[in-house]
Amino acid sequence: MGDRIRVMLTEQEVDNRIREIAEEINRDYQGKEIHMVCVLKGGAFFMCELAKRITVPVSLDFMSVSSYGNSTKSSGAVRIVKDLDEPLEGKDVLVVEDIVDSGRTLSYLLEMMWDRHPNSVHLCTLLDKPERRVRDVKVDYCCFQIPDEFVVGYGLDYAQKYRNLPYIGVVETDSKGD
Repeated sequence: MGDRIRVMLTEQEVDNRIREIAEEINRDYQGKEIHMVCVLKGGAFFMCELAKRITVPVSLDFMSVSSYGNSTKSSGAVRIVKDLDEPLEGKDVLVVEDIVDSGRTLSYLLEMMWDRHPNSVHLCTLLDKPERRVRDVKVDYCCFQIPDEFVVGYGLDYAQKYRNLPYIGVVETDSKGD
């Protein structure tokens, strides 16, 4: 019994697309400073790779939230586990996320960030599953739109496993017993 991981996006495809998104961000933020806010844990891998390719001044901050509790389904209630270290007032904020699916958590977070009076707030995600959206969330920068499959790698996990895969894969569980 075990999991099989089918490659959806290769390491090279992910790397190339992050480079392209970084170039777009560099153009859009020319003459500005970006305050990148990573949504932990999944977004850390993507934000590090993205930040290395950003050529305008960058500052980094991290936030951890939970909307799942002990369940695999979102409760819809967002709990901040780790808040930001720095105020957002007057900053150009770029929220960096690993995946956007239902939009519940991000809708809440983006609204909360606007309440902190930044100059701007934009959203950058590695993966987007628009067919799963239940709350309207504007994704400003998206590396890949993907179908509704359970994916791992590049920070995304399955029971805390597979975050370290350098590619995006689909978990195919073996439902047969030994």
